Amino acid sequence: MISKPLGVFIGCCVVPLALAYTAVKLEWLPEHTTNHGQFLQSEVRVPSWHVQNSELWTIAINAPDSCLNACEAQLSALQNLYTALGKHQKHVGLAVLNRSHEVTALSQYQSYQLEEELPEAHLYLIDHRGLMVLQYQYYQDEEKNRLEQKGLLKDLKKLLKYARSS
Repeated sequence: MISKPLGVFIGCCVVPLALAYTAVKLEWLPEHTTNHGQFLQSEVRVPSWHVQNSELWTIAINAPDSCLNACEAQLSALQNLYTALGKHQKHVGLAVLNRSHEVTALSQYQSYQLEEELPEAHLYLIDHRGLMVLQYQYYQDEEKNRLEQKGLLKDLKKLLKYARSS
């Protein structure tokens, strides 16, 4: 016969495991997440990544030379996003991906070349180790695009808050 403390211990271990297994098998998981961006399907790392100062996150735009109007609009919005960060600016960097020639207006941005094919004018959140985590789509519709950028700002502030608490 099992002693009472041992039975309680086994019950405390088995019951939560059984409930968790049942929740996974019956797909009781929440269908939506709190993040606004989309997680990248595969791991994408930025080669020769280097962080300046105390930057925890970097907002990057994929702006190859062929991207003109959409990238101009996103670059303008990117500067506004950076301004909207306020006191958090010191923890966030800005980067341009896949731009082959130097543009004087982009001199404040870090520049990186990637081998992966990424959609033009999309924004990305990159962690301090060079891992691209979230992707934010570019929309032709200005209102949809503004909402997507607002979502990026919310996600970034949440990530910075978590980084500060850990």
